[in-house]
Amino acid sequence: RDWSSDVCSSDLYKEWIKYSEKDFIAAQFLLSAPSPPVEIICYHCQQSVEKILKAFLIKNDIIPSRTHDLNLLINECCKIDNEMSILKKECNRLNDFGVNTRYPNNLDLILDDAKIALKDAEKIKIHILNKID
Repeated sequence: RDWSSDVCSSDLYKEWIKYSEKDFIAAQFLLSAPSPPVEIICYHCQQSVEKILKAFLIKNDIIPSRTHDLNLLINECCKIDNEMSILKKECNRLNDFGVNTRYPNNLDLILDDAKIALKDAEKIKIHILNKID
């Protein structure tokens, strides 16, 4: 679907928020698994943040880049609201999880990485939802 043509739709950003929340809930749920899949949790945290950043951009009538790069997305958000720069550290920490966790690799993630990723995603989510609503 070419959602870029729908940016003017006043409710499109809400769809992105819903999908962001689904990734966040999935990450939380997986953390409680008997043997938590750390890479998948980190991936869902990155995806949650990617979608909430895109929701913020869409809410501000900006067509987001088709990218998984959280650093690029947060920089775009900072052009709208410089206060968003307080989220750069968390975005940077989550950034590699968008691609590198989808395939076998050598990230050597541990449970603490998943817990930090969830905290980072939650901080970003709360901050942006407070800005949007």
